[in-house]
Amino acid sequence: MTEDNFSITSHLLVTMANTETDHFQTAGGTDMPSSTTFGANFSFQFPVVIIGLLGAAANALIVYAMIASKQHKKQLLIFNQNIFDLCSCLLL
Repeated sequence: MTEDNFSITSHLLVTMANTETDHFQTAGGTDMPSSTTFGANFSFQFPVVIIGLLGAAANALIVYAMIASKQHKKQLLIFNQNIFDLCSCLLL
């Protein structure tokens, strides 16, 4: 019975030691994330920025077209929705 407890405890210690090696310590003493964490963050943030830029460009084009054709006074709901969507894409 003690051998089973020892193997579970040693397995937990190895697992904890492996998770601590995912970060490395700099000379200043601050923890920096590993390169795999940076790659995962970059691969998520890059598409978000691209979608935000494309959405902002599309909404700006629609707002410009509505103002140029003077439809922004007749289609007030659509115009306001595009303005709000443009602002949210810019803030993204």
